[in-house]
Amino acid sequence: MSRFDEMRIFSGNGHPALAQAICERIGVPMGDATVTKFVNENIFVKLNETVREKDVFVIQSLCSPVNDRIMELLIMLDTFKRASAGRITAVIPYYAYGRTDKKDQPRVPITARLMADMIQVAGHTR
Repeated sequence: MSRFDEMRIFSGNGHPALAQAICERIGVPMGDATVTKFVNENIFVKLNETVREKDVFVIQSLCSPVNDRIMELLIMLDTFKRASAGRITAVIPYYAYGRTDKKDQPRVPITARLMADMIQVAGHTR
């Protein structure tokens, strides 16, 4: 049994070609998950394989449309948490709201921190 048997790599719709290239490079098949959007724009995620006690990597760039990609990531992380994944790592090549990492004027949010908090609450462990 190789060290990759305990690892699963999944992708949202942010940049599936990047996730596929990473999988090919390290010799791991892409994880099987369905990530779709209903007509009413609700996002649906379904795992088509078990991830119990596995190291799961979710590759999701937070590119346009940003809010859709953020929700996909959060729902995917929650799905893996509820499926009893061992460790969940979010790989985010482009981090939306990354420039809002400090309070540089009064009455403005630190949106990068809010994003990090949401990702953590959704199930990210690393």
